Amino acid sequence: MATHKTPRNPGSRPARGHPARRGAAAQAGISRDAMLLLDNQLCFALYSASLTMTKVYKPLLKELGLTYPQYLALLVLWERDGVTVSELGARLFLDSGTLTPLLKRMEGMGLVRRERSSVDERQVQVTLTPGGAKLRERALPVPEQLLCASQCSAAEIGALTRRLQRLRGALAETVAE
Repeated sequence: MATHKTPRNPGSRPARGHPARRGAAAQAGISRDAMLLLDNQLCFALYSASLTMTKVYKPLLKELGLTYPQYLALLVLWERDGVTVSELGARLFLDSGTLTPLLKRMEGMGLVRRERSSVDERQVQVTLTPGGAKLRERALPVPEQLLCASQCSAAEIGALTRRLQRLRGALAETVAE
């Protein structure tokens, strides 16, 4: 039986840990043409799910006076207060150009404080204000409300989250190569 090699661009290589596979479309049980249908694209499923997720969060967070990115930043700070801007950016996958205006607005809202580190002036520490810490109590129902909206069990959401985190890690390795 002859083997078929998947054509590659010169200089490209399969992601580390994933050898080039013969006939990915055939392995998936769909035709090569069907691989280009929008509804068969993982990227579109993730993108459209993310947009819809943000729409579900919007009214929940409006009650807290927060945008979705502000909520994510607070989640990090509620987990561990006093992180640097660079640590916060790494956790949220945001660059400083996006994060700085976000933190300025949050500081103006009285939720966080930004201060230069006394140890290293190049570093800016982000800490919760009493108002930012207190907001945590009001945010406690949000994950449960999202769980209800998802029509999934907590175990299903947990498994999906872990699987997406593994996918993100694998894709990040590919990009890093």
